[in-house]
Formats: sequence, structure tokens, C-alpha cells
Amino acid sequence: MNINSHSEDSSIRTGTNETDKSDIVTMAEKKTIKKEILMARQPIFNNKLETVAYELLYRSSDSENQAVFDFCGSLATINVLLNSYTSVYQNNQLKRMPAFLNLTYDLLINDTLPNLPTNQIVLEILEDIEVDAKLLESVKSLRNKGYKIALDDFIYDDKYIPLLEMAQIIKVDVLGMSLEQVSAQVEKLKPYKVTLLAEKIETHVMYQHCKDLGFKLFQGYFLSTPEMIEGSKVKPTQEKLLSIVQALQDPKVSSSDLEKLIIQDPVFTYKLLRIVNSSANNLVREIDSVLEAINILGITEMKKWALIIAMLSNQGKPEELPRQLLIRGHMCEKVALGTGIQDTSGYMIAGMMSGVNALLDIGLIELLEQIPLTQEIKAAIIKGEGIMGEILHNTIHFGLGNWQQMSSDVDTQIYDNAYLESLDWACKSMNCIDS
Repeated sequence: MNINSHSEDSSIRTGTNETDKSDIVTMAEKKTIKKEILMARQPIFNNKLETVAYELLYRSSDSENQAVFDFCGSLATINVLLNSYTSVYQNNQLKRMPAFLNLTYDLLINDTLPNLPTNQIVLEILEDIEVDAKLLESVKSLRNKGYKIALDDFIYDDKYIPLLEMAQIIKVDVLGMSLEQVSAQVEKLKPYKVTLLAEKIETHVMYQHCKDLGFKLFQGYFLSTPEMIEGSKVKPTQEKLLSIVQALQDPKVSSSDLEKLIIQDPVFTYKLLRIVNSSANNLVREIDSVLEAINILGITEMKKWALIIAMLSNQGKPEELPRQLLIRGHMCEKVALGTGIQDTSGYMIAGMMSGVNALLDIGLIELLEQIPLTQEIKAAIIKGEGIMGEILHNTIHFGLGNWQQMSSDVDTQIYDNAYLESLDWACKSMNCIDS
């Protein structure tokens, strides 16, 4: 596995401070939290901002909120799970990305790891793990079997020298570090033949600093926030995207208005007809006109697809960013359906719009002031208000693996099912549009 040469679930933030759960209106029907197995993924990027791997986050009833993968069940089941959570379409082909997995001390020393494909797995040793003879012997054995070894949340200490001599990847936790402190860590790691991964990056300044220092892999929030918030100007390509988004969200827009807007861009028209004619929509005949597509699907559905295409047509941003917004939007809608909400028309829009400002490099509040969304959607995005706001809040934290920050009464099985379905849906949708 050469993850440096492939094309982060950079986590997507809303652009606002974390919502205080005490301000969120809880759902009408309270449900007792279920201690289900939960999984999420966070992307890992190379220095070209291409997704090269996913770190799999895992929680079960006994590990609570620890992101530690539990190798239970058959090898076939494990492979299905890995494939479901690490697959993306690239160049019209379904590819499986390498998976970074956190392992406990017991898993490492008890020889309970099944024979997984070594070219697809990176084993992460946690920062608080006890470094003793048993651990070192087990790590050496795993490396000899062909697994790549990564040291997670790494801060240099002499006690880690034996591990540094066996590891191939070092994940440096830069959150809370100054630029000088990051430089000092890199200086101490220079004697070792390792690939450096900067994790928990939250600003473009830190990303660029790490890149200049020689980091090859990156993970964090830096892709989701605009480079410049105050006084930023929308560029021509962004202005076109913004005008499309504005028109699509106008509650008074008609089918003919949408058609006139869409056919101004031949590529946009082609992609829209392609996605509408895809097998996902189960149409009995092919549609060859935009107006016909709008009349069959209805304006509400057409708005969703057109917004998706507009997002994916924006140049200069990593593909992972719109992918995460598609997952979030679809998941919001599926969770709403799963909790018995009848009218889910605004949930997908709320999910996608909560992060689309990052595609435009402008502030979220500034963006929402220019888009004619309903007050319900705006309140959900900005303040986490109402049932929509709670679902959006929970969906964002689920995708980040921050399960402890979700509302305490949610049915986690609904969220888990919605997340897995949304991964598959987003993957197929992007393939239809990009092909």
C-alpha cells in the first residue's frame, strides 16, 4: 500500500461554534439510547488534497466513545464492514481506500487480529498505550506480516524510540501546538524513516506550515473552513455557483425558471439529465429535456439534484468536501424519515447548506443572508433550533465520531443505518455525475 501516491473525513464544520445541546429542542418522541455498534470514517489526504485513506472510528457498548476497532465476528463480516466504510468511486471505478484502525493493548498482544489484507490496513498504536516487551514483540510480529504501523496522537518521548524504529507513519497531533512546537517535533523525528501525518489541523496556516515541514499526509477540519472569512470576495466561478444556489432555494421559482437557469450551462444540463436517468431513480423511460425531468420528479427533488451538481461542479476544492456534504444532507433526510417525520423536504438542504460556505470561501452567516432559505432551515443551521436542528446537530457529530456529543436520547441504530446508506448513496451519486 502506497498511500502517498493515491488520490480527510476531513470533518466538516458548520462555521459556527458548537451548538449547546441545552439550546436544542429535543424530539417530540423521546427514545432510550441504544448501545449499538457505531462506525464513522474520517478522510486522510495527501499533499495534493486527494483522499488516500480513511480512519475508521468505532464505538460499541463496552468501548463507549473510544475510536477503537473491535475485531469480532468472522473475517468475511469484517471485510464487508471495511469495504462499506472505505469505498469511493474514482475514474468510474469503485475503489477501496486503505483503512487506519486504532487497536487496544489487548488486541495487539493477544494475537486476536485476523488475517486482513495487509496492503489495505494501517494499524494505529494509541498514544496512551503501555510500551513494554510484550507490545514491542507483537508490533514487530505484525510488521513482519506486512502490516503498516502508525503511532497515533504522537508527542515525542524517549520511551517511544523502539516503536519509532518499527513504525512507518507518525501521526502528530498539532491541535493546541504553536508552529514552533510542530517544527520541534519534526526535528526530533528526522532520524527516523517515517511518513509524517499532521492530524487535527484546523487552519490553512497550520496546514501550509506542516506541508512546508515535509508532512505527506493530513487530517483535520482545515478543508471545511474558508481561508478568509471577513471581507472575502466571491470569485467568478463561485459567483456562478452562488447564483444557482440562490435561484434553487427561491420558494417562488417555477419549473420554467429552473429550466432557463439550468440550460444556460450545457455541462450542467448534461449532468442533470444523466443523474435523473440513472438507475437510482427507477424511471421507466429516459428523459431528454430539463423541463420534462422537472415535471416528472417535481421541483423539490429537482432542487436537490441541481444543488448537488452545482456543488460538485465547483472547481478548486477537494472532492471529499462535497462528498461529506452529500453524506450529511442525505443522512439528515434519512434520520428524519426514520424518526417518523412526515415532511422531510428541508432536511437534505439543511445538511448540505450547513457546509456549502466552505466551497465558496465565505462565512456561513454571510452565505445564508444571500440565500432565500426558510427560517426553519436557517435556525437549524445557525442555532441548532427545532427538531431539524437537533437532527443536523446529531448528524454532524455522528460523522465526526463525536458520539458523546449527540443528544442522549437518540436511537443510535437509526443514525448508524442512515450513515451507512448515505455513504453508498453519495458514492453512487458522485459517480453518476462525474462519469
